Amino acid sequence: MADSRARATWDELVELLREAGERVTGPEWNVTEVDDTAEAFRNLSHIVQSAFLAHQESDPDRPVFVRIVSPTRSFTGDNSDAVYFETPVGASQVYRVKGNTAGAVYTSFTMEAGAVDGKYATATSGVLRDDYMDIDAAGNYEIRLGGKPAERNWLALPEGGGRITTRHYFEWPVSASASQTLHIPLSIEVIDPKPAPPKWDDARVAAALGRVVNHVRDKTVGAPRPGGQMPSFVGLTPNVFPQPVTPGNLAFSAFDAAYSMAPYRLGPDEALVVTGRWPECRFANVCLWNRFSQMYDYVNRHVSRNRANTSLEADGTFRMIFAHEDPGLPNWIDTEGRPGGTVFWRYFLPEGPIEAPQGTVVKFSELH
Repeated sequence: MADSRARATWDELVELLREAGERVTGPEWNVTEVDDTAEAFRNLSHIVQSAFLAHQESDPDRPVFVRIVSPTRSFTGDNSDAVYFETPVGASQVYRVKGNTAGAVYTSFTMEAGAVDGKYATATSGVLRDDYMDIDAAGNYEIRLGGKPAERNWLALPEGGGRITTRHYFEWPVSASASQTLHIPLSIEVIDPKPAPPKWDDARVAAALGRVVNHVRDKTVGAPRPGGQMPSFVGLTPNVFPQPVTPGNLAFSAFDAAYSMAPYRLGPDEALVVTGRWPECRFANVCLWNRFSQMYDYVNRHVSRNRANTSLEADGTFRMIFAHEDPGLPNWIDTEGRPGGTVFWRYFLPEGPIEAPQGTVVKFSELH
């Protein structure tokens, strides 16, 4: 058998999948229940799917935007009301991006520094949002990544490069992420393109598989173990939500957003009643995730709320009901019968202080 770097890298990937399949789906990651084990494998398979889709043949000299998460590819805290794209970029290049807001209430481009060769980003180094972009009446825009600085329509690329994450947020009564008709026009091109790459020889295929290996490793066995130090917006007490705060330069977070998250815990005959007030902001919603930061089934169930599908009280506050079955009351959020999970709140470009939502566990039979 011929000596092949591609074969050696493939064998490395197979061994990594074996290791990840043992470790991140077992006690080392606090996975002990059958259903948790199943979801751990689902999460792992979605990470592998992303590795092949977005990283195997990615090339900062010939970038293409690909969708990060979808109803059939869920990880890293996805969102039922948003569509995200990503593409690799390099500091030595200058790129032209053309797009259309497609009716989104918020559009941005975030630079993920250090996310090279499939590796997980080390930090968020900058963001260009829609109010720093010239957008015509039809929603069209053109921006530049890298090169000579400009006050508008421009985002710097850090030395070493990384990846661009785009965010497109919609406040619809139904899930934008689940829509089969929503189209967000988006293209990217290198202003000074390089010659065609070499054919797919052994070295090039090995490098492509190496990016897959890097991505899978960084998001599985190379990731921090559960229970490590968490950002201040992450609460550990069930049903108690911390004061929403911005995440700073935490990788794959948005500079413009304030977050709050905490676990919920409910008995089979209980419901969590959460009261609060949506702040003045560009976008706001709440989502349910499983323990692997995958969204619940937003295609078939009401597992999230935004301001367009939240009924308010006379004083402008809301009352949401997280319950295992429909209570026949406004603002039900379906737990899918799960006794526990994560509640995640997002507030983009908030104006003034944000009230932390207040949760109270009650008997389901006492709801009215």
